[in-house]
Amino acid sequence: MVVPTGVQALSLLPRCASDARRRGRLVRQCTQNPEVVVKQPVEIKRPEGKLGILLPGMGAVATTFIAGCMLARKGLGKPFGSLTQLGTIRLGKRTDKRSPFIRDFLPLASLDQVVFGGWDLFADSAYESARHAEVLQREHIDVIRDELEAVKPMQAVFYPEYVKRLHGTHIKSAPSKADMVEALRDDIRRFKRDNGCDRLVAVWCGSTEVYIEPGPVHASVAAFEKGLRENDPAISNSMMYAWACLKEGVPFANGAPNLTVDFPAVWDLARELNVPICGKDFKTGQTLMKTILAPGLKARMLGLSGWFSTNILGNRDGEVLDDPESFKSKEVSKLGVLHSILQPEVYPDLYEKMYHKVRIEYYPPRGDAKEGWDNLDIFGWLGYPMQIKVNFLCRDSILAAPIVLDLALLMDLAGRAKFHGTQEWLSFYFKSPMHAPGLYPEHDLFIQSMKLKNTMRWMMGEELITHLGNEYYD
Repeated sequence: MVVPTGVQALSLLPRCASDARRRGRLVRQCTQNPEVVVKQPVEIKRPEGKLGILLPGMGAVATTFIAGCMLARKGLGKPFGSLTQLGTIRLGKRTDKRSPFIRDFLPLASLDQVVFGGWDLFADSAYESARHAEVLQREHIDVIRDELEAVKPMQAVFYPEYVKRLHGTHIKSAPSKADMVEALRDDIRRFKRDNGCDRLVAVWCGSTEVYIEPGPVHASVAAFEKGLRENDPAISNSMMYAWACLKEGVPFANGAPNLTVDFPAVWDLARELNVPICGKDFKTGQTLMKTILAPGLKARMLGLSGWFSTNILGNRDGEVLDDPESFKSKEVSKLGVLHSILQPEVYPDLYEKMYHKVRIEYYPPRGDAKEGWDNLDIFGWLGYPMQIKVNFLCRDSILAAPIVLDLALLMDLAGRAKFHGTQEWLSFYFKSPMHAPGLYPEHDLFIQSMKLKNTMRWMMGEELITHLGNEYYD
């Protein structure tokens, strides 16, 4: 029997149940044919030993994430917003009443197994950086001060032309970008050795870079490595981090709208080295609201004339986005959401004339407490106009931190399951989800959630849930 692998094979796999331990891996035996051992989709290695989480960019998001994890494992805080820690997953029929916590259902690393590291432009420890970011109150960071002070960033790879509003002092120097990649690989190996880690995973928490279109240097592994040696200007900082991580077998998640891992050379390298990648751009504030509201409008066949979005932000991210070239990367990421969800080419009467405008303003007094305003001009029966107003006073890093945790744990799981390449099932967490060439991205939060949980069920040999439910009425 040939067993299909990959998310494309969801409906082809038989229902499997009994677990068995073989060579320290999780395998499954098919209940329909007990003689056939089926790996769903492959053997999943147990999460033994320490998991190192590497964070390129140890500013507000990263330090809020690190501090939150430290507090949670001491019982001093709750990881609200984290699906892997607080979410449940329904298994079987509604009448079965099986809804375990995801953390109990999936073989995930625990918070007690996690070690933190990363790189930054400034030499501040995680404690100093958290104080500077002013996201968390002193009462939360002082109680874990010793642990936070022990997390010190490695020197960053930083070419200022890609993030023009920042000027780092804690940076590497090397003759070429190829040498920079080798220096990062040395950092990765040293961190893993010094901290006794069994596995590593990386989540980009750095700044938004200037907009870069894919070009010849991104077309193949050979072209990209030639570009590294020749200091090609189309190779940005984040690309060097990602390349180094993939070369070291480290799964990489991209939390910014940068090109980073979304081009053919990286796809080919990830496939060749059997490493998972995902991205891009954490879905936190205004775009989260769009992926909740827009599917509702479409489901009820309500029209949309225009959607105007603006927000103010005063942290380092806001400062970086004050540069027009960096803002373009963010704008492209944000603007694609509504078109993908509403499909104006399919519903021209409802959405063909939709006007969508996005603005981000740097306003230092607000710090990390981002505020967004949205005006929606909608129409209903007979074309009569209506409006929706949204005023979202959110905290950017508070919303991003649980995403970093979930991505780190799920990408580690993907690595142990031998997944490779783009992990589209993690689109739930991103503004601009990566996808296979020739496909359109899925932005609808509710479809993304169903895909995420069905992939979890499929991995563990459980039946997929379609919500059809007609068997209850036979």
